[in-house]
Amino acid sequence: MVHAFIMVKTAAGKSEELLDSIRSLEAVTEAHIVAGNYDIITEVDADEVYDVLHTVTGEMQKFGGVADTKTYISLQ
Repeated sequence: MVHAFIMVKTAAGKSEELLDSIRSLEAVTEAHIVAGNYDIITEVDADEVYDVLHTVTGEMQKFGGVADTKTYISLQ
């Protein structure tokens, strides 16, 4: 099992609108609006690193209003 944290930067005023869409993704276990350089932090659980990649690039980044993402794979 791979656990990852995905930081999402959104277009102005899009965080609340995107939160529900991000939470609806199968691999996403948690998603919260946060203050700082990124607007939403998500936690993802997947079988393989490739599945995390697919969640980010194949699903999350396709939502209108997602400006940037950073992926951090947990090492524990």
